[in-house]
Amino acid sequence: MTLRVLGVDPGLTRCGIGVVDVERNRRATMVAVGVVGTSPEQSLDQRLLVIAKAIDEWLDLYEPDVLAVERVFSQLNVSTVMGVAQASGVVIAAAARRGIPVALHTPSEVKAAVTGSGTSNKEAVTKLITKILRLDAPPRPADAADALALAVTHAWRAGSGAAISTTGPGSSALTPAQRAWAEAEAKARRAR
Repeated sequence: MTLRVLGVDPGLTRCGIGVVDVERNRRATMVAVGVVGTSPEQSLDQRLLVIAKAIDEWLDLYEPDVLAVERVFSQLNVSTVMGVAQASGVVIAAAARRGIPVALHTPSEVKAAVTGSGTSNKEAVTKLITKILRLDAPPRPADAADALALAVTHAWRAGSGAAISTTGPGSSALTPAQRAWAEAEAKARRAR
C-alpha cells in the first residue's frame, strides 16, 4: 500500500508544496513539488486567495491521503508568525472541506526525521531530502524542499502502514536517516 502525502511549508511570500508517495518499506518518491508565491504589495486577502486557489488545485489534482503542514512555532518576528499562521489556516481549511486528514509537524521533528538531528540547518534538510527521494537536483527554493521533507516525515511517523525493522533482513534498504528515525521511534516506545 502506498501513502500519498501532500506537504505544505506555509508562508505568505513563499508557500512550499510537495507531494510524495511512500511505500510500506518507507521508500519515498516525489510526485510533484512547487512554490506558490505572493507579493507583499498585494493586500492580505488577495495573498491568501492566491494560496487558497493553489492548494485547492493541488488537492484536486493529486488527491492526497493526508496533508502534512508545518506547525507554527514561536518566533521573535510576530508579523512572520502571523503570516505563516494565516497561510496555514487557509491550507487546513481546504483539506477539511474535502475530508482529508491534516497532521502538523514542528520544524525540529522534520529535521530529525530526514537528517537524524532536530537541529540541522536548511542545507542539510535539502541535501538529504534530495537523496531520500533520489532526485537529480535539489528542490529549490528551500520552501519546496521543506514541503517534501514534511510529507516524508509524516509518512515515516505514520508508519506508512507497516512496521519497519532496523535490524535483520531488509534493514539495509533504509537510508541512514530512515534508520536513525526508526531507531529513535523504537527507543521512545521502550521509554514509555
